[in-house]
Amino acid sequence: MTPEIVLASASPRRTELLALSGILFTVVPADICEDALPGEAPVDHVIRLSREKAVAVSEKTDGRFFIGADTIVALDGAILGKPVDAADAMRMLSGLSGRDHEVITGFTVFDKASGIHISRSVCTEVTFKKLAETEIASYIATGCPMDKAGAYAIQGGAVHFVRSINGSYTNVIGLPMTELYEVLQEMQAVRQNIS
Repeated sequence: MTPEIVLASASPRRTELLALSGILFTVVPADICEDALPGEAPVDHVIRLSREKAVAVSEKTDGRFFIGADTIVALDGAILGKPVDAADAMRMLSGLSGRDHEVITGFTVFDKASGIHISRSVCTEVTFKKLAETEIASYIATGCPMDKAGAYAIQGGAVHFVRSINGSYTNVIGLPMTELYEVLQEMQAVRQNIS
């Protein structure tokens, strides 16, 4: 029997987080344009993309509940997506050095049977220590930043860049699990935990 829940994502980090919850699901990557619309606010951007991902995958895949998610880093209100090259990663990480920034994830759970969707956004404040240019260059040389919003992965080589986090750790990885699980329960996609 095919699980009713489908994760519309190519992110191995989202897959790992959802698997840790014990939920049965399948993974089907979404293929959509992720460019920001002119003047689009960071929260609006991630919510729109999460909804587009969930709906796009639902149109080509069996299942009932489709989870779409998108994560960005915002610095002074500007969206930092995935770097296009090493120079872009250097620019992003230099900008984050010694500063507070926000990691914002939008997620949507779409019920294909009813057409109902619920979208939420979660914002976590992250503070980086002051980074040396050589430290940034060494990290970029690993290749790790190239497929990450804001050019870093908190659960990887950039863990020592982080001075503090205010909010959801799993959100910084790419999927705010507490909030997602609450929506899945609300939509009756998972059963309520009974202690």
